[in-house]
Amino acid sequence: MRLTRAQVRELDRLALEELGLPGVVLMENAGGGAARIALELLAEKSRANVTIVCGPGNNGGDGWVVARHLANAGHDVHVDTCVDLAALRGDAAIMAGAAQRLGIAISVLRTSDAVGARSATWNASDLVVDALLGTGASGAPRGVVGDAVRALAQLERGPPILALDLPSGFDADTGPGPGACVRATVTASFAAEKVGFGVLGASRWLGRVQVVDIGVPADLASRRPG
Repeated sequence: MRLTRAQVRELDRLALEELGLPGVVLMENAGGGAARIALELLAEKSRANVTIVCGPGNNGGDGWVVARHLANAGHDVHVDTCVDLAALRGDAAIMAGAAQRLGIAISVLRTSDAVGARSATWNASDLVVDALLGTGASGAPRGVVGDAVRALAQLERGPPILALDLPSGFDADTGPGPGACVRATVTASFAAEKVGFGVLGASRWLGRVQVVDIGVPADLASRRPG
């Protein structure tokens, strides 16, 4: 089963209204499931260096969850966020606050130069997690987030990249976007694959796709809302 952007949005609504599952629970389930995939990628390393690059929305919130789980597992985690923590809202702010209180290393990337300085160190990571843009994004990535997407897109011969839900710059409905697009080693797709995954040649950006259970029953997802 593959869902469109509108169907993913509707699925979140149904999860809240019919099951009483708030977004923060879905975010914890999504990030926790992605963290398990990350741990599989790091299985040969007892203490790995992991960089998680977070955007301003819920995809970034998922990244903060992954950061907490990997830090709890004993890995050295550094989060590069493209938005000030004080500017985060909702579920993402909750998850970022938890990671901050846990003492996870954080760098705030406010400018293109800041992205360049931090991205120069990403190749030294054992794993990079792409948590910049999710299914709600469309069009070419812009601003500092766009700078970070372009920097990640240049790491295809560097460390493995785990993309959360879809690679940043990849449109949930139409596939690779008009601008830069991250090339993932593994894509942890939440709840179901996205329609854009079926576009010819999409696997070049998606890598290996693993669907992550976010706690929404299969019969709810199978309604194909929207």
